[in-house]
Amino acid sequence: MDGADYGVLAPAWAGTAAASLASDASFVQAMLDAEAGWVQVQADADLCSVQDAQAVREVASVDRYDLALLASRTPDGANALIPLLGMMRDLLKHDGAAATAGTALHRGATSQDIIDTALMLVLSKTLTLTLADLRSTAGGLAALAQAHRGTVCIARSLTQHALPTTLGWKAASWLSAVLDAEQQLDAAARQLRLQWGGAVATLASLEQLLSGQPQTTATSQSLSSDLAALLGLEDPGTPWHTNRMPILQLGSALGAAIAALGTLGADVLTAARPEIGELSEPREAGKGGSSAMPQKQNPVRSVLLRNAAFSAPGLLSTLFTAAGSAVDERPDGGWHAEWSALRELARLASGAAFHASFLANGLGVDRAAIERNLALGGDAVLSERLAAALADLVVGGKPAIQALVRRSLDEGISLRDLLRLEISVHDLNDQDLYELFDPAGYLGAADRFTETVLADYSARKESWQSRN
Repeated sequence: MDGADYGVLAPAWAGTAAASLASDASFVQAMLDAEAGWVQVQADADLCSVQDAQAVREVASVDRYDLALLASRTPDGANALIPLLGMMRDLLKHDGAAATAGTALHRGATSQDIIDTALMLVLSKTLTLTLADLRSTAGGLAALAQAHRGTVCIARSLTQHALPTTLGWKAASWLSAVLDAEQQLDAAARQLRLQWGGAVATLASLEQLLSGQPQTTATSQSLSSDLAALLGLEDPGTPWHTNRMPILQLGSALGAAIAALGTLGADVLTAARPEIGELSEPREAGKGGSSAMPQKQNPVRSVLLRNAAFSAPGLLSTLFTAAGSAVDERPDGGWHAEWSALRELARLASGAAFHASFLANGLGVDRAAIERNLALGGDAVLSERLAAALADLVVGGKPAIQALVRRSLDEGISLRDLLRLEISVHDLNDQDLYELFDPAGYLGAADRFTETVLADYSARKESWQSRN
């Protein structure tokens, strides 16, 4: 039976590019790339031959390995790199490579160097895609915010109708969170670090090798820097064997992106309920069908955003627990726990960003439903405004107005009529009273806040474009 992980039980990322970019095959290829890169750096420094580097490159293709067999051997050394090295050396012999190629392979390195570095390589590709989809999501939300700056709707607090707001400000609020998450993830992506320290993060074996090679001017630092440059990673200058902050920074940034998109999904799911009906997902062929009820059009994109948001916290907890319990010069189990948790966070973030991009750029808005729901709260939704504006005109002040609001709700009597009976026309004419009940007149700084977020988006968009 095929043992590949296709994501059958992970719909948030199944079928997206993340499924292949962060697959077992991609991770094994990343380990092979790290090993081949290291031999190439040695060849460039005259520590091995060009032929050795070529021989290792030729066996550094994942297609040449039985991944099911590799997985079965992984428990023997508690990581996949150990059996992979054995397979690489067997292939080198099979291909007739010189013995020196096998000697140069993995020389001076340790399993953690290759595995941590390989994870960074996998994350690099995945984050590039995730950031592109987050930026597309931001573009869709910005367009929504701009188009609906004047669309007055009801704001809900603790599930209940509260005060008027605008759909533009709601969209801008989603956009603000996405921009913050994108910025955090972008910073993390720019700091993906090479891990290179040898057995106990001292590079003792490499230092000893170099001391016996008078023909080279290379140092352990220069070799590490060259490898980082070759692999497209940052050179931190020191190993980070038991300093797991780089992993936590990555995990936290991924978790933040998932949370921001989860909020978007949750709000759309609420607004897409038929009895509310203010928003709807874009209709797409093959999306949202029910296995039992043909009439249903399920908001699947939003469901998948919620799925990711529910799944991420446990993975983050694993990373924090592993980092907080890291011991000695290689953690005994904590390091191992990071691998699948970090990869799954990366896949969830990438999948969520992919679905959010479609959602944000195709979200439907039902203005009639928005107006209907705004009217459901009646005059009471403006009670905060009325209490402040009319306290001096009603005997008993704010408490008396609050009592009128409760009476209006309990007895179904118009609050406007009750207030008209309490306030003389001389003190407040009918037109002024009417205007106090206009929701569009009590939006506070919603439009200014929307404009601020849109300006932030424009500035961020310019910075993205300037890099391309």
